[in-house]
Amino acid sequence: LHSAEVMDTNFEVDCQEAVSKQLNHFLSMPTHLIPLIRQDGGQSFNVEMRPTDVMSVEPASPYRDLTFKRSGDTVSYLEVDKEGGLTSKNSLSLQRAPLGLLNCAARDAANIPFWPGGFDEQSKPIESGQAFPFDDLPGKEINESELLKPLRTEEELLEGPSFDFIGVSKAEGDDLAAKIEPDGSVDGSTGVNKVETFPVLTSKSKNVENRGKVSVDSKSYKWAVLDNTSTVNKEFKKEVPNPAKMWPFELDTFQKQAIMHIEKQENVFVAAHTSAGKTVVAEYAIALCMAHHTKALYTSPLKALSNQKFRDFRETFDKEKIGLLTGDVQIRTNAPCLIMTTEILRSMLYNGSDVIRDVEWVIFDEVHYINDAERGVVWEETLIMLPDHVGVVMLSATVPNALDFADWVGCTKKKPIYVVSTLKRPVPLEHFLYTGNSQKTSDELFQIIDERGQFCLPAYRSALEAKKERTSKFAASFGAKGSHRAANPKEEQNIWLSLVRKLQKMENLPVVVFTFSRKRCDSTSASLTSLDLTNGAEKSFIHSFFVKSTRKLKLEDNKLPQICNMLELLKRGIAVHHSGILPLLKEIVELLFQKGKVKLLFATETFAMGVNMPARTVVFDSISKHDGQQKRNLLPGEYIQMAGRAGRRGLDPTGTVIIMCKGEVPESSELNRMILGKPIKLESKFRVTYGMILSLSRVDTIRVEDMLKRSYAEVDSVRQIPQRKVELTEMTRQLNELTKNTNYPAYVDEYYSSLSRLFEMTLELQARVLDYQSVWKAMSPGRILLITTSSNKWHVGVLLQSFIKPLKKFLVLLLCEKGSEGLEKSAYSQLPAPVLAADTQWLPDVAVERPDPLSHTLVEVHTENVAGLLREVFSIDEKSIIQDFKQRQLPRFRENPPHSSVTKVVERLVSFVDDIDIRSLLLNPVQDLKLNKYEDVQMYQVMESLKLRVSSFAGKADKDFSIQFESAKKKAQLEESIANLNYQLSESSLQLSPDFQQREKVLKRLGYLSKRNVILHKGKVACNLNNHEVFLTELLHENTLRSFTVEETIALLASLVFQQAQTSEPSLTNNLEQGKEKMQKLATKLATIEVECGISITVDEYLREFHWGLTEVVYKWALKMPFSEIMKLTDVQEGVIVRCIHRLDEMCKDIRKAARVIGDVTLHDTMEQASTLIRRDIVFAGSLYLDD
Repeated sequence: LHSAEVMDTNFEVDCQEAVSKQLNHFLSMPTHLIPLIRQDGGQSFNVEMRPTDVMSVEPASPYRDLTFKRSGDTVSYLEVDKEGGLTSKNSLSLQRAPLGLLNCAARDAANIPFWPGGFDEQSKPIESGQAFPFDDLPGKEINESELLKPLRTEEELLEGPSFDFIGVSKAEGDDLAAKIEPDGSVDGSTGVNKVETFPVLTSKSKNVENRGKVSVDSKSYKWAVLDNTSTVNKEFKKEVPNPAKMWPFELDTFQKQAIMHIEKQENVFVAAHTSAGKTVVAEYAIALCMAHHTKALYTSPLKALSNQKFRDFRETFDKEKIGLLTGDVQIRTNAPCLIMTTEILRSMLYNGSDVIRDVEWVIFDEVHYINDAERGVVWEETLIMLPDHVGVVMLSATVPNALDFADWVGCTKKKPIYVVSTLKRPVPLEHFLYTGNSQKTSDELFQIIDERGQFCLPAYRSALEAKKERTSKFAASFGAKGSHRAANPKEEQNIWLSLVRKLQKMENLPVVVFTFSRKRCDSTSASLTSLDLTNGAEKSFIHSFFVKSTRKLKLEDNKLPQICNMLELLKRGIAVHHSGILPLLKEIVELLFQKGKVKLLFATETFAMGVNMPARTVVFDSISKHDGQQKRNLLPGEYIQMAGRAGRRGLDPTGTVIIMCKGEVPESSELNRMILGKPIKLESKFRVTYGMILSLSRVDTIRVEDMLKRSYAEVDSVRQIPQRKVELTEMTRQLNELTKNTNYPAYVDEYYSSLSRLFEMTLELQARVLDYQSVWKAMSPGRILLITTSSNKWHVGVLLQSFIKPLKKFLVLLLCEKGSEGLEKSAYSQLPAPVLAADTQWLPDVAVERPDPLSHTLVEVHTENVAGLLREVFSIDEKSIIQDFKQRQLPRFRENPPHSSVTKVVERLVSFVDDIDIRSLLLNPVQDLKLNKYEDVQMYQVMESLKLRVSSFAGKADKDFSIQFESAKKKAQLEESIANLNYQLSESSLQLSPDFQQREKVLKRLGYLSKRNVILHKGKVACNLNNHEVFLTELLHENTLRSFTVEETIALLASLVFQQAQTSEPSLTNNLEQGKEKMQKLATKLATIEVECGISITVDEYLREFHWGLTEVVYKWALKMPFSEIMKLTDVQEGVIVRCIHRLDEMCKDIRKAARVIGDVTLHDTMEQASTLIRRDIVFAGSLYLDD
């Protein structure tokens, strides 16, 4: 500065005062400011003096940033490259600008997801002002002590930095290439893997040095590691010296194994029985996140389970650190541990929620729910979309293919998954049959399986005898016809009273009774009016707790029949739990059950899921259930899940499981299969949805095909890719070598191609011909058939019998060589070989040779083996022929001569073969067999043309034809194999590829996607909807709901969320009927388009997805009718109505988001008003689990 030249040496006495004075002088004098020069004339101009302008200068945006390296506390920092201009609208990078603290849990469909872990490296987004790609530059680790060093002086800065701009010293930079390790890290103490920028967590380190301690089936699985470490108890304290969480009891082996892997930042799959203690593993992962100042996400399959876990974890951890995200409740969304349903997490992943940035672990509870036909796809999508830095802890019931599933997850995420499992139950189970029906027979309790899992056959026989004796007595008194009838209500009551009093006497209460019918739960509990299982103190506590829990309800709601009946039942220690019960009442029942006040609980299957609520005894009212399609016995996995609720850890030495035998005693084989059989395997239920296609269409770098090929359904194909690539390389080499070393006329290839096509079409037409009714009529016993076999030989046989189910096949008498009568059926029934021999005549002709020495046999052949029907029909005694042949297959009758009926047919068949031109007797498929389908007639005509073409090559053959033909055949086979391998390695071979293409075609036709797969405005609207995306978008786009009131609109929308098909007929107003007709008309239009685009659905099936049973109920509820009056309008139970209205409220929220995208303020206000109308009273009573 020029002012420094006039600085007086006296300033050195008081440096601070001098600098301040000179600075003020400099800033206040405009003559000292650098003049601004105009580009056109080069003249300066006066600037208004504003000293504050130069005192607040915006800093330049740095292109490097710092990220934390954490291990409990922050131990060091890492310089990383920073990309500029990245936002949630244009980048999948974790380095993009965050949305802000208040919006971190928001799920905005305008935001694109983060880059999923395990995908190939993403391409850079094409955007204005794209940052320079620093991705290939290594970061340099900076210790905290270095970061806190004093800043360098001006002279040091001018001389040159000790670090260059990419964070590597000059000396280090010269040798950088030599220091880079194969894994991408830099050799030396400062070398680390590249990580994402602050505040993003880095991806887990794959610590696999200790794999030698665990068994790995390397032949089958690359990514799944089975941990069967036997020294875990010794190693646990060494590996986990300072655990993030302690328990007042000794951990089981599998719990210690899982915790050790979590401490090493390794992903785990924990498979254990119900009530085995899997929650301990989840709690440790949460505690570790809290210690690391990161986040844990806990997902459950049901909203009710999320609420229950929220309450449990608030008691385990600091309640301020536990948050909840559901469709209608958001509590402490910035907490270190967030509990949610898996659908919520999927939505957060698709919409790039900033919560994901800080997530260290995601805990998937009840991951075996992936088997659910409707919702299983959610788990697959979520696992695929998780970013690389997120670890997974999967908790599941025991499954037989845990390793296979874990290997798929590991293959998808490119990380090893450690499988920890235990078959040991903390409380062993004993299984009984109960055949009693009164107090006199209440001792008929037979233990069929002991605590060691051994089936007790004598006890089973005793149960059979007891039941048989009572049935005999009943038949003697009332007749045999009534001995197997169902029990009447009085008899049913006596059965339950005898059993419960027996269990009470044995001190085996509390008991959970699993009944697979809501109606039967209610009726059985209501019939036990004489049963009282509580004392005075318990009754007082129950009454007080019930009144306190329902105090926020209106007086009229407190008088609802279901509430009054439940209170009376609870006072006697009895309760009911199923989906038809009001959510508030279910929570009261659950809390009282946990407190030991409910002694007898009638529940459906859903009670066995999730929350740990064990009982002393579990009773099965029946072992059969209706699964929505058919009535069947319980699967082993279903039985084990429910039976596992028996036995309270630390209280009961064993758990008691009782199967009621009201009718017949189940078969021993069925009991064995159900109780001791293997649980059902985890299977993919992945399917393509419109929501998935549209969500991924917002992003150029992630395609739907990328999701499809990473689904669990494609895991076997993915595993075969390396081998197929090897085979493809080898076959390509062989083809090139063959092409190079062989030389033959071009017509040989043409001949082989024509002959192969003729052969394939012949097989196809043979199968088609036998689908005609006229042909089946001609297939009468005695008809002479022309048969082909795998050896390309022709045979003439006599038809004896025809079979339609399960497969079409025919029993035929054929001539054979003597001594080969006992050939296996497969020798003749194999399909004709597709490989054509070189000595095949120019036109495949029929040349039937008579065997010598001659005999006969009976064989079963398939439709493809029947080359033709002949005009000749023999008169035969087919039953006598079949019976005689079967008898002569027995050793003692083998030397007997054939029956005269057989001899007669064989002699006539020999004569027929010797004297007749068989081709001239073949029935013409079109003229004689009356083929009338266009495609079949056309195929026959093409075949005739091919025969003429094949015959035309006859004059071109030379002496080397056989060798040339073999070369052409081998070449064609190699080309076909290469084409097949290329197809299998392509995305076209994906199982769901046709379904995806069909749905994509629908979206393009409706204007959701452009021809180049760019998402259009309607597609962006649909991305905000979680269900019925296309139908709702079309409904909004056509303004179908604009002419209806708010109450009518919400009532019509109820048809999309209500799922019960059979209900009482609602009474609809004229407007509602018109709305129903308009929605059905739109549905018919969309269904027709789907059918035209190839989707396998009918219009009727599409319309059956709409259920109008609660339309009147919702309409009246929106008109503020009391809930007690609502219940008089329908036979649908209270809990189902509440769930329907809750889902309607969530749909209203989705439509509000869509309205913002459309810009329709009226629609937004309508949906907001609709939510206000339905969110009231008992339907939206607060959850007891959320109360402090």
